Amino acid sequence: MTPVTTQHTPRTSSVSLRRLGQSLELRMFGLALLIAIVLSALSPHFLSANNLMNLLDQSVVIGIVAIGMTFVILTGGIDLSVGSVAGLTGVILGLALQEFSIPVAIGLAIIAGAGIGLFSGVLIAYFGLAAFVVTLGVMAIGRSLAYIFSGQTSISSIPFELSDLVFTTVLGVPTNVICLVALYILAGLYLSYTKGGRTIYAVGSNKEAARTAGLSVLFYSILPYVISGALAAVAVTFLTAQILSVDPLTGNLLELDAIAAVVIGGASLYGGRGSILGTLIGVVIMVMIRNGLNLLGVSPFWQGSAIGAIIILALLIESLLSRRTRS
Repeated sequence: MTPVTTQHTPRTSSVSLRRLGQSLELRMFGLALLIAIVLSALSPHFLSANNLMNLLDQSVVIGIVAIGMTFVILTGGIDLSVGSVAGLTGVILGLALQEFSIPVAIGLAIIAGAGIGLFSGVLIAYFGLAAFVVTLGVMAIGRSLAYIFSGQTSISSIPFELSDLVFTTVLGVPTNVICLVALYILAGLYLSYTKGGRTIYAVGSNKEAARTAGLSVLFYSILPYVISGALAAVAVTFLTAQILSVDPLTGNLLELDAIAAVVIGGASLYGGRGSILGTLIGVVIMVMIRNGLNLLGVSPFWQGSAIGAIIILALLIESLLSRRTRS
């Protein structure tokens, strides 16, 4: 019996290590931990209580938008319009707050975001148009309408009571952060434990096989864009509550940060692979990088290059590790 045990123990350990290495989220968590260690060594302010709260606060907008982007990318699609949708729905929110109560105004903004997502989703899923082209067109239309509706100026007459969404705390935790965590939990549960979530993965993995299996491919190809548009409106609501102002340029390039966070978190742009937990880790990585560069006094003009290089390096390392664990 002893020889058998000694022969299989290394093999069992090797298999266990290989499975551990195949955990995408675990590798991304390791990367996030490494970045945190490096930044804390470079800047004594990184781990300060104020900066940690600032990190949480900075994660809210991009984090909420990244949830919707995860749903879209899981189906093999892409949504380049979330930044302009955030800007347009922010303007709608600002205008609605001048006429309606806060709950009604927020509801109208979210409905508008969902409606824009529905428009994109129908063109993509029902008419078969390319997601890249459709959402690029919607991005241009949304930014244009934001300028038109706002009169090409910022809307600053925002009720002060809206700030309660951000500055109210529960056990010391801001309500916007609590909302962010709640949304991630709900999205994670939906994708992992419901038929709809499994269908979204199936659509991204093999749309024709999902259709043959009798799944509602059309509905679950449109739904992610509706969720993405609605969450863009939710995100800009928290941003508006924080600064009590709406600018038609709000959300500029937000789509790039959201896509980067989702991809860094391990999602495949071809669809069918990814997780909400991975997206959350990707958001944390993105926010830490931006925050760290600011603490180190890196010029904003260089920050884009630095972030882009880190993203490409992270994806390259992930690709190499994935090939190694599969071999």
